[in-house]
Amino acid sequence: MTIVSKSIDIKTPVENVFTYFARPEHVSDQIKNDKVSMTVIPMDIKEGMGVGTTFRIISNFNGKHLEWDCETTEFVRNEKISAKQIQGPFKKWQITNEFKSLGDNLTKVTMTVDYKMPFGPLGSILDKAKFAKSAEKGMETALYNVKGLLEGNGSIPVYITLDAYQKLLAEKKKMNDVPVSTALTAILEKYAEIEAKAQI
Repeated sequence: MTIVSKSIDIKTPVENVFTYFARPEHVSDQIKNDKVSMTVIPMDIKEGMGVGTTFRIISNFNGKHLEWDCETTEFVRNEKISAKQIQGPFKKWQITNEFKSLGDNLTKVTMTVDYKMPFGPLGSILDKAKFAKSAEKGMETALYNVKGLLEGNGSIPVYITLDAYQKLLAEKKKMNDVPVSTALTAILEKYAEIEAKAQI
């Protein structure tokens, strides 16, 4: 069993950070570098993305393709979100994001992954050699990217209705599963074009 944990302080209120992390695919948009990529696809969304919400994770760690399904097991507003693998290759996989308000405009986020590799003894060797290091680097990159995103623009639209969100996911799918942020940018650019033509 391996536990990887990373923390970061983000200069924005805890509500904004929690709302961003409550959509797992938002964070997966940030886990991308030359060795690690991760896509999260919501499958069954419960009220407010809460307990019972299921989603699929499709990842690539150093060229190793893995897919697994997760379920949200804990959802405490502005404090904690946990999910665990319900089907997939790991003997165990659980992620917990914890949020602590350090003031009106400062939040500490701690991301912890607790997992046990498949493949028996071979899995332990793979884990020590590559996977744990990739996972740690991926989490660190994601946290820094989220920090930059949430601190970079106080008006970032982290609140979105479920209906609007499902429409955004449909557009994302049409665009070959690009990141949510890319799909949203394309929609806004198209809207600006239409608005500009209407004013001529």
